[in-house]
Amino acid sequence: MIKGVTEARLFTPPLRELTKETSLGFAAIEYANDVLGKTLYPWQEWALIHLLEIEGDLSTEWRFRFRVALIEVSRQNGKTVLSEVIASFFLNVLGVDSIFGTSLSLDKAEEVWEEVIKDQESIPTLAADIDRVCRTNGNKRLILTGLRQYKVGAPTRRAGRGDSNDLVMLDEIREHRDWETFSAAAASTVAKPNGMIICFTNAGDPDSVVLRQLRATALGKDADFGGEIDGSVGLFEWSAPEGAATDDWNALAQANPALGYGRLTERALMSTRATYPESKFRSECMCQQVETLLPSPFPDGAWEGSLDDTSFIAAESSIVYGIDMSADRRWVSIAACGMREDGNYHIEVVARRIGSEWAIDWFKARAVQPMTLAFQVRGAPVSGLAEQICTIKGIERAGIEGNDLTTGWGRFYDAIAAGAPVKEGEPNRGGVRIFHLSQPVLDAPGKTCQMRNIGAGILLPDRMKSPDDIAPLMACFVAFAELTKIEKTESKIYESAYQNGAELTFI
Repeated sequence: MIKGVTEARLFTPPLRELTKETSLGFAAIEYANDVLGKTLYPWQEWALIHLLEIEGDLSTEWRFRFRVALIEVSRQNGKTVLSEVIASFFLNVLGVDSIFGTSLSLDKAEEVWEEVIKDQESIPTLAADIDRVCRTNGNKRLILTGLRQYKVGAPTRRAGRGDSNDLVMLDEIREHRDWETFSAAAASTVAKPNGMIICFTNAGDPDSVVLRQLRATALGKDADFGGEIDGSVGLFEWSAPEGAATDDWNALAQANPALGYGRLTERALMSTRATYPESKFRSECMCQQVETLLPSPFPDGAWEGSLDDTSFIAAESSIVYGIDMSADRRWVSIAACGMREDGNYHIEVVARRIGSEWAIDWFKARAVQPMTLAFQVRGAPVSGLAEQICTIKGIERAGIEGNDLTTGWGRFYDAIAAGAPVKEGEPNRGGVRIFHLSQPVLDAPGKTCQMRNIGAGILLPDRMKSPDDIAPLMACFVAFAELTKIEKTESKIYESAYQNGAELTFI
């Protein structure tokens, strides 16, 4: 019998060895076993130990390491029982003042709440602490002595608003299409020095904006490109590796840690596989992210095949800079493109920050040497900013529009596609290639950018349908498009992007 994998495939590593002195998870497991009479799955115990890691010393002063924690695991693996144990432990052992829970539907949140009440009422030592249970619609609360309470609410912009909560539990956060519910609930923990938000979910889709943002932050992909992992956001993800087949039992065991321990069986998974669409099965039973579910803008393996962490622009090469802005106008990305010593091309995001004013200063500081700035002229959020930057002395304007845009994307696509692995019996694509470094902010749109047909089979990136910010990819594209324009006859030789203060900016 195949057993699920206990340890999460992706997780925020602990700051130190996890023991009874450094994690309250051990106490939570003991409470579940000895008081609640619940036998936890190995993965649930592992999750509690890592989730409830502390900083400081339990004998003096301590706090939870994570303010926000994200638990991702496939459906039917025991998230509900885990949340029941956490809520009861916080109420009865830690003695917190207030817990708030919500889910995709109020009924689901109430299911956990009712189980906690059932335990509280059926165990004499816990029942003695019950003050009252309110089951009035809109005011469902378990109130214990000292006015400690556990309440549930609908997933709306008023979720938890007006309260001050020590623990917020958000179930099925994959369904949060905006930040209204999360923001309202999260704000209720701000006044609590040891407040904690725990999100439970399986993998999301392109519209799972809250899940995708939190996951990216935990993986260090959002603070900036290549940024440090945000230690206050913990990720614990049981999922199948990208590219795994739907009948790969090693992969299924990673995504289903309860497999073989309870009701979840190999037969049940295979039955689901036979009846579900593949994308649905990958999302719900393999907990695979949107990168696996959406079509890639480039041929299979092309983006990965174009990775070269030793790549750089040759010192004597022309360099063109590209600039683009996210669809929500929040982020601005600057990229550089130049030729390598082997005659192929190198693209790289050299700066990305929130806001736009910084980009003007960035170019002012570097325009002591002539610089060419490429950007999409029409239909792009960055157009106005780019035109303003092009008024700086030393900046040469290179607007990409019309035929330059479509043919430029064709060249860009072909140069990336040339990195795809060649299948047996197929000819090598050949031609000029593009290479890039491992940069999460560029890798994400390189794998998930969605395309739109503008007519006659011509495809261009679609900002609105793409789940990730495609501005880093677009900045690289327009820089490459300008550098490789067929009508260019004069060679523009500029100093390397890495000389005279044009160092990479990680802010």
